[in-house]
Amino acid sequence: MEIGGKEIRTKGTFIRTAYLDGEGYQFLPDPGAALTNLQTSNIRADLFTFIQKLSDTTPKYSYPMEWDNMAVLPVSTFDEWIQHQINFKVRNKVRKAAKNGVTVKEVQFDDGLIQGISNIYNESPVRQGRRFWHYGKDLESLRKMKATFLDQSIFIGAFLEDTLIGFIKLVADEDGGQAGLMHIVSMIGHRDKAPTNALIAQAVKSCAERHISYLWYANFSYGKKELDPLAEFKRHNGFQKIDVPRYYVPLTSKGRLALQLSLHHSLVERVPEPIAAAYRRMRSRWYAKRFPGLESA
Repeated sequence: MEIGGKEIRTKGTFIRTAYLDGEGYQFLPDPGAALTNLQTSNIRADLFTFIQKLSDTTPKYSYPMEWDNMAVLPVSTFDEWIQHQINFKVRNKVRKAAKNGVTVKEVQFDDGLIQGISNIYNESPVRQGRRFWHYGKDLESLRKMKATFLDQSIFIGAFLEDTLIGFIKLVADEDGGQAGLMHIVSMIGHRDKAPTNALIAQAVKSCAERHISYLWYANFSYGKKELDPLAEFKRHNGFQKIDVPRYYVPLTSKGRLALQLSLHHSLVERVPEPIAAAYRRMRSRWYAKRFPGLESA
């Protein structure tokens, strides 16, 4: 359903949670009015959740709240980032990409970009030790996926000669105050050329040129999960953990009970970290055995 021209989606089976589609890229100007509409609608949801903007992290509503987190890079100028917000290893990787012939630039959303993304996605069925869900997708499916929030999107490509070897889909919020990396993927076969670091560098430039103050890259940490290579990559590239208020508003009696018993979190979030870490290691070994040579993909 739509509220104020914005799509509301639901997730979950036993406990159904409603949320704003594109959370972090768009916000509800009046959550109270949205709740009134939700409560009088025929949507099947027990809870409604929403977050505040990065520019306003002090809790401002009286609804039940928990702290969530985002990986955030405060942006002022590119020179500030390259000189003071990253260490010498990342600076060297950005320079290494250029020395290895990698060029990065903003690109148009067109057939050439979609074909290039398809080539990147179809390089390997495994990434980061698990199945890569976009492997084998047809061009039309990719086009629909990448066309979301198109008027708010900035596409950045990393090229080796004329071949796309990495890309970013950067989506700004409606006020231009923050932008998120909705998609960022590079070819595994060209990892030695540091295209992903070069893409982040261009994302910082693109934000600075548009006076976007915050660049965010999903969560910095997930529940009790141990620090992983992706979190380390974010930290080395200047991202930091910023806590933001996340509200959970009951819409039904089941929702109120779920909130009281902390059942609104997924089962994965409730699994003890030692067990979850053991499962991830076992999964990685299984994929490494099934797809030899892709252990580090």
